[in-house]
Amino acid sequence: MNAAPLRKPLPALASARAALLALPAQPLRSPAPPPPLGMPWPVAGPARRGRPRPALPLLAVAGLLGALATTPALAQHRIVTLSPSLTEAVCALGHCDELVGTDRYSNAPARVSSLPKVGGLADAQIERIVALRPDLVLLGPRSRAGERLASLGVPVKVFDARTHADLKHMLLALGQALGEPARAVELVRQMERDLDAAALRVPAALRGRTVYIEVGMGPTAASAHSFIGETVARLGLVNIVEGKLGLFPRVNPEMVVRRSPDLVIGPASTLSGMVERPGWASMAALRRQQVCLLDTDRMDLLSRPGPRLGEAAHMLADCLRALPAPRALPASAAPAAR
Repeated sequence: MNAAPLRKPLPALASARAALLALPAQPLRSPAPPPPLGMPWPVAGPARRGRPRPALPLLAVAGLLGALATTPALAQHRIVTLSPSLTEAVCALGHCDELVGTDRYSNAPARVSSLPKVGGLADAQIERIVALRPDLVLLGPRSRAGERLASLGVPVKVFDARTHADLKHMLLALGQALGEPARAVELVRQMERDLDAAALRVPAALRGRTVYIEVGMGPTAASAHSFIGETVARLGLVNIVEGKLGLFPRVNPEMVVRRSPDLVIGPASTLSGMVERPGWASMAALRRQQVCLLDTDRMDLLSRPGPRLGEAAHMLADCLRALPAPRALPASAAPAAR
């Protein structure tokens, strides 16, 4: 990406800039405690002094405000993201060109694969991030990098998206931060339209069926209160893993056998040998071949709470439509998870 050509500054802006440069340098103060989700992490700034700071000349302030209101920004953001969902959100909002680094797992859209990688959730490479000179770092609440980056003067915003409501809030807040509020609103509306369209594509015979969604080893499942659980609920399925167990709890394999779900969805990497788990071969889903085994790309799509949520719902609908026609739903269907 070529840098924008230098332009001669406007007289008013030059005057304001000179006044700003005349201010005395101030020491940095320690970072504040972590902010609420979606709010910027406080960045180290000027400490209070006994003497008042010199005021900017009134004409310089007026000139600066006027110049900012009439002059388009010449420089783009320099953004680093520390989660795949945030990477995809930045690109969906039209700012992919402003990314200068991502976490190691960000691989969508394909163009971000060539960007510098700066570690992951637990091992973000602080020095490498600072060397990229970002003016905005986006990360999740479990990342350990936020406080350290803020102490170094790097602007940080923290987002969390564990439910559909969280995801919508994240997209709208990020849209505001990037100057794309209308685009963010349309993105949220499109996700809702996609979820509704995917639900209409699910075979009627599968509505009300019980489902077990595995997301990792342990085994670890997506509960009814997780964003994945909310997605399958929008498709008309009933999760056997109750929300009171947590969003993504480790579950007892014997519990899955006792509840004998009609459908099983999860990664092929952990479910390919599920018939060897004690009692699993007798479950209705396995006996009737009602299993969606997802490869790595489709699991990434399902497990990322980002702007491709509607696409994930359509992917699940595709898998459900490809299953053998199920038998009639038994009269004593399992109760809905809560």
